[in-house]
Amino acid sequence: MLEEVVTALAATGGAAVVQAAGTDAWGGFRTAVARWFGRGRPERERVEIERLDRSAAALEAGHEVDRAREEGLWQARFEALFESVDGADRAQAVTELRSLLTTHVPVGPVVTADRAGLSVGGDADVRADRGSVAALRMGDVVLGSPSQPGPDEG
Repeated sequence: MLEEVVTALAATGGAAVVQAAGTDAWGGFRTAVARWFGRGRPERERVEIERLDRSAAALEAGHEVDRAREEGLWQARFEALFESVDGADRAQAVTELRSLLTTHVPVGPVVTADRAGLSVGGDADVRADRGSVAALRMGDVVLGSPSQPGPDEG
């Protein structure tokens, strides 16, 4: 099996753990991931649940460094499992992980925000009129006249 495929799938798995942690999808996703790692051994599944829960707790702090660290740790864990199996078992593990990710990870761009932020998965239309300022989150603001009228103004 192509190493690039396995590496890409492991990277996707690591990103999915970080993306799912703390969401409504977490419970089902973490159970499915633990079952995948457990390979039919309940004790190993319990150990993986504990690892996943520790990762979720670390991610609750919301630091970008924690996100990158956890994503890398889980990618390495997925890669290690792939390296521990050969031939048909490896192909089966790839198929199962692809299915797991397709089932549990939302399709589309990853939308995140820090603790003070707001996540928008679709369009956001923020408008101001009559000389006011509107924003979802503001840093430096410079007031002036727009160079072109907006769609409702002209």
